[in-house]
Amino acid sequence: MPVQIGFNHSTKSKSSYRRFHVTCSSSSSSDPLLVKAAKGEPVSRPPAWMMRQAGRYMAVYRKLAEKYPSFRERSETTDLIVEISLQPWEAFHPDGVIIFSDILTPLPAFGVPFDIEEVRGPVIQSPIRSEEGLKALHPIELEKLQFVGDSLRILRREVEGRAAVLGFVGAPWTIATYIVEGGTTRTYTNIKSMCHTAPQVLRALLSHLTKAISDYIVFQVESGAHCIQIFDSWGGQLPLICGIVGQSHILKRSVAFLKLQIVSTVRNKCPETPLVLYINGNGGLLERMKGTGVDVIGLDWTVDMADGRKRLGSGISVQGNVDPAYLFSTLPALTDEIQRVVRCAGPSGHILNLGHGVLVGTPEEAVAHFFEVARSLEFSTPQGHVVEEPKLELEIAYSLIYWPIEHRKS
Repeated sequence: MPVQIGFNHSTKSKSSYRRFHVTCSSSSSSDPLLVKAAKGEPVSRPPAWMMRQAGRYMAVYRKLAEKYPSFRERSETTDLIVEISLQPWEAFHPDGVIIFSDILTPLPAFGVPFDIEEVRGPVIQSPIRSEEGLKALHPIELEKLQFVGDSLRILRREVEGRAAVLGFVGAPWTIATYIVEGGTTRTYTNIKSMCHTAPQVLRALLSHLTKAISDYIVFQVESGAHCIQIFDSWGGQLPLICGIVGQSHILKRSVAFLKLQIVSTVRNKCPETPLVLYINGNGGLLERMKGTGVDVIGLDWTVDMADGRKRLGSGISVQGNVDPAYLFSTLPALTDEIQRVVRCAGPSGHILNLGHGVLVGTPEEAVAHFFEVARSLEFSTPQGHVVEEPKLELEIAYSLIYWPIEHRKS
């Protein structure tokens, strides 16, 4: 029986695949549930999917990875991409099926080769930190990413409207960080120092990435993606002051402008395609994120949903934001947290998700339960009414931590 959430009170041969093409401007009343929620349209329950819902926590994925140990092979071979993308769909039936790929996948298509090493992860042998390095860049060659387009077309056909097909890209700052640092970093020293030592180089790099990412988004939509998520994994590391446009300018505004360029391009060519923006550690950036013009703001798990809704307002949709650690708790505790997040988000413009990707070692039983609970929910009041919880457990916890012991009541 559906659980009402009330708001009255406070696959091997490529040649066998049929070509599938979607025009960017298409819109339909038969949009998947997730697309309707992203657009703020009325829905009967919150649609649900998970970041990193395909991956190492699934036994079937680990078995396939043993046979194909190279991540690049798994994420750049059409048949494997489709098989892995559909693994969580077949197991849990989420409302969104995201393509199995990586934010670095398009880099070789515009002149930045990379490798993925077992221990170090992504490695870019020739980081770009000078005007000479910029000469390696060229316009994105989308024909080199045909495996992405083919995979999206197949996924669109396989789910047959029962779920939204999701594409994704990395945001300019995050991609630039990889390219400048030469891989993963914990200090961000090279790219942060470039803000002052070579601002013209960083500006040129970000501008190039903005154009390439815009083209890549349109390519994914034309190939079948209903919705696109923009990951700015390292957006929370943006330095406050940077010399990209001048020493007095805030880099966050400059990069937000670059995102605005991406949004404007996609809006012009694909006006009906919702865009989701997710920044890890975004608690201090929500208002700036809204200013980019995307349709949906992904809240990470550190942001209270009620506070996020209050700050963003009802004119934009939100996604999230169950702490992925709850998937390691008891199932009743997970149920309570899902229902709390949904109550705080309100019955309009909410996509249920985690506040970060699925963690390695997450029990598949918990993931299945997450989606079962999501499907059991049912909105019982008119759309558009957002509720804030009058008392949050998090606030109580902080009061116990920071309130002097002698003032606490027994």
